[in-house]
Amino acid sequence: MLQTPQTIYCGFDPTADSLHIGNLLSLMVLLHGQRAGHNPIVVLGGATVMIGDPSGKTKERPLLEADDVEKNIIALMENVQRVTDNHSKFIYKGSKPLTDFRYLNNADWYKNINMVSFLSSFGRYFRVGEMITKHSVKSRLNSKEGITCTEFMYQIFQAYDWYHLFQKYNCTIQVGGNDQTGNISAGFDLIDKITKKHVFGLLIPLLLAPGGEKLGKSSGNSLWLDPKKSSPFEFYQYFFNLPDTEVEKYLKIFTFLPLTEIESIMEKQNRSPEQRVAQKKLAEQMTLLVHGESGIDSALRCTEVLFGDAIPALTAMSYTELQQLFRSAPSTEIIYDPEITVYDLCQRIKCFTKTEDIERIIKSGGVYINQQRITEPNHVLRDGQHILPNHITLVRVGKKNFYVVRWHLR
Repeated sequence: MLQTPQTIYCGFDPTADSLHIGNLLSLMVLLHGQRAGHNPIVVLGGATVMIGDPSGKTKERPLLEADDVEKNIIALMENVQRVTDNHSKFIYKGSKPLTDFRYLNNADWYKNINMVSFLSSFGRYFRVGEMITKHSVKSRLNSKEGITCTEFMYQIFQAYDWYHLFQKYNCTIQVGGNDQTGNISAGFDLIDKITKKHVFGLLIPLLLAPGGEKLGKSSGNSLWLDPKKSSPFEFYQYFFNLPDTEVEKYLKIFTFLPLTEIESIMEKQNRSPEQRVAQKKLAEQMTLLVHGESGIDSALRCTEVLFGDAIPALTAMSYTELQQLFRSAPSTEIIYDPEITVYDLCQRIKCFTKTEDIERIIKSGGVYINQQRITEPNHVLRDGQHILPNHITLVRVGKKNFYVVRWHLR
């Protein structure tokens, strides 16, 4: 049994400019390791991203430009550091100081390696028969697309990554999703053959959406950690709207709440499921971890705009927050005219394709200013009432058609 602090690592290839919620599960394992006094390492695959991991893929990854890889690495670093900072600042309550995260780019140890020497030194430890049996390779060999030589070699590079970390940092544990079984076992075998030392792979289940499909960018249903791609409100609402059948599992894997507290939360949830006590606690803890206190505040303001007392919440919001909340809504900047009416505003921001519809729909109660119904087309918009102190007006037509107006006061 391991008694001394261990070094534990997880790798992320920078294939996109943000991590997603599935990646967060691996980060949670590293954070649990950090809380237990172990030394976490995050490896960003600046080299391996150029090769492409076939795991879970039906075809080869598109080749990225070097500049895009560098931008993605910077973005992923920001994702991870924000999560680890939020954890230490807002969530960790222990008295013992946390160990530091170490961040590495595997391009740094491949850039000076001669490929012929590399294959001569390490390729000899791999047997093609064993490599073919890996699920990530086998599934692609049997597919219409097949597998490229480059992808076939990926497991060698991930295995060497672990060997390098073992040699330099005594890294004995690698964390990865269960689709990484083949790559992790390749690293285990390489280290065992060269050093005769034991290391350990820690596999975590792939995160599935409530419908049972894989959750992640490849499936097109990802929840991103970057607030520009998935706003704090969207993040909060995803977990707030989880079905009752999923919420207990998510509380256990995605929060640091004691099991006794989760049991208490679930007792309340089961007594009054309509109050969504468990979903609310999960959404708060998840948003706090990924987006911090400012993210929670933003998410709650956005929630209040849509489902509560809109005017105070709208007044407290920035233009950027509104654009994130209503990212598909048109935004218009208008110079303020003290005599502008509701009819004039609808015409200016082009809410309606036909002019003759404007008056009829306003009178029938289909237009809302800052979530308040307005039924008089000639109602004059007043600064401080319809035009909020942050110089913003939110217009809604019907149930779902929003328009964000930013005023320039003379």
